[in-house]
Amino acid sequence: MPSKAREKELLDRLWERVAPLLPRRRPQPKGGRPWVDDKACFQGIVYQLRNAIRWNDMPPCFPSGVTCWRRHRDWTVSGVWHKVWKIVLDELDEAGELDTSELFFDATFAEARKGGRASAPRNAA
Repeated sequence: MPSKAREKELLDRLWERVAPLLPRRRPQPKGGRPWVDDKACFQGIVYQLRNAIRWNDMPPCFPSGVTCWRRHRDWTVSGVWHKVWKIVLDELDEAGELDTSELFFDATFAEARKGGRASAPRNAA
């Protein structure tokens, strides 16, 4: 199990890759509540994903689960995670650490029965 110092170092190195990819926020001329720090939200998102907890169960050392969830949603929509994934793959490839000799793509598809989104009528049985 990695030490806290090693874990923090890895998180900081990942943050260095993610931070330049984040969308820029426009100033709020009407004021309002200040934005929660992006790095704190990033750390909360990583914690949630690594520990598979509900967003509402975030420890108090992170921003609220709702805030982290919204930031994760916004960054997903803006393509941040896809860009990070490509950067990491490129770095692994350049370092000769990406083994593409065995790759596969897996997905599960379920056919929509009775041709629509609505639920089928309940069976009398």
